Amino acid sequence: MAISNTWSVTDMQHTDDADGGVFLVYWSMVAANVTGQDPEGNDVTDYTATEGGKLRCEYDASSPTYIPYADLTESDVLGWVYTSLIEGEQTAEEAKARIEADRTAKVQGQIDAAATTASGTPW
Repeated sequence: MAISNTWSVTDMQHTDDADGGVFLVYWSMVAANVTGQDPEGNDVTDYTATEGGKLRCEYDASSPTYIPYADLTESDVLGWVYTSLIEGEQTAEEAKARIEADRTAKVQGQIDAAATTASGTPW
């Protein structure tokens, strides 16, 4: 089938007050070669490559762009992650694409290596 890229926020640490300011985000991105689906409809994969990390945040509850913890979406937080990955003159979208291209290339390398090897016995 195809190599898919899945970004996720795996955990966040935030203040336990009215502001609920996020100060640490754990994230991951998994590139996976999807080969089909199991009977429950879950993707079946044979090769994967991951990227992940943590993003330290400073929040300012008085900022006009501040989003209270209870109102955050995963998309909001992933936007912070993409921005943190910027190198040089890249945009956040270009930084995201760079990570995806790197992990997709690693999965493709696994697929290519498997295609040139075999196992078994000659008898």
